[in-house]
Amino acid sequence: MALLPVAEARKLVLADAKPLPVEQVPLAEACCRILASDLAAQRTQPPADVSAMDGYAVRAADVATMPARLHVIGEVAAGRPFEREVQAGEAARIFTGGVIPAGADTVVIQEMTKRDGDAVIIERGDSSGRNIRRKGLDFSAGEVALAAGRRLGPRQLALAAAMNHAGVPVHRRPRVAILATGDELVPPGSAPGPGQIVHSNGFALMAIVRAEGAEVLDLGIVPDRLDATVAAVRRAREERTDVLVTTGGASVGDYDFVRKALATEGMALSFWKVAMRPGRPLMHGRLDGMQVLGLPGNPVSSFVCAILFLVPLLRILAGRSDIAPPIEEAVLGSALPQNDERADYLRAVLTRRPEDGVRIATAFPKQDSSMLLSLADADCLIVREPFAPAAEAGSACAILDLGF
Repeated sequence: MALLPVAEARKLVLADAKPLPVEQVPLAEACCRILASDLAAQRTQPPADVSAMDGYAVRAADVATMPARLHVIGEVAAGRPFEREVQAGEAARIFTGGVIPAGADTVVIQEMTKRDGDAVIIERGDSSGRNIRRKGLDFSAGEVALAAGRRLGPRQLALAAAMNHAGVPVHRRPRVAILATGDELVPPGSAPGPGQIVHSNGFALMAIVRAEGAEVLDLGIVPDRLDATVAAVRRAREERTDVLVTTGGASVGDYDFVRKALATEGMALSFWKVAMRPGRPLMHGRLDGMQVLGLPGNPVSSFVCAILFLVPLLRILAGRSDIAPPIEEAVLGSALPQNDERADYLRAVLTRRPEDGVRIATAFPKQDSSMLLSLADADCLIVREPFAPAAEAGSACAILDLGF
């Protein structure tokens, strides 16, 4: 099978992906979920004209000339409206959030006043309407304040609560199973034997999946045996997984059993091998209703492929409209050689040019796909198209910011 361009591979991964079914969840469980339908306010906020400050509710006409001495007829606290009307020569003590009593049209803040028994002396007045939050200042009943497709973070959840929604309709979280393969892998904290390495891919992948608001099923590490790999794939299917992500074992070696196991279970392969570096041995297929992404075993390859293919897939399933992390502009901090037939994704650090603030992306000199230290220190990936010509330091480049 020929090497597939990155854009075509991503189209195949996303071809039939669509948002998952809708469910109603309490606000406390809705953080980072994607709103499935428009959310309209069920009340008006504020529901009446209220004070924006602590002070005195007065008639502007009574404070047109300073100082003014007014009779205090009572007080208004938040949640305790005042029944009387403020007449000429009167004032009502009012606190932030208190409903403006009838007759009053201004709030004079307490710092401009001096109390004298049942009277208040207004030392500096204010014009009509000052320090009042008008009814509906924030939103009105029936107004759509959160549109379908919006990601619900802390600020949006606060708004939904203020609109009097105890729960919201959201798309179901994608369920993702992570499967690592390889006799050479041992868990962190182990004492690796001869030829063994500590497993790291799964932890990066699970973190990516959780950051996208999806649920994770960790299938652990399976040995290089067909029966064990098939059993893990079957477990993913039994758990009604939306996406199975494998790492390692997808090549054609004598001990690479992932493709064989998936073929045994009936997976329809859509592609294997993509024209990219790192990440060439990337596999994708469908097994009934489950999407399968077979990521390379090298940790940087696994990470880059997850960002380029898994993240957009999860975002579609979750109902998001902003699918892929955006490609941005920078300039090169060091020269790069001519590229071959594969797209390059080079780990790089970002700095800013002092004179104009333009971002400078400087690639690490070593780009081996096994090197995690440079991945951890990278701010971005420099994206180079296939057959890109040699580029000098200071020339324009495209980057994928890893701070998203």
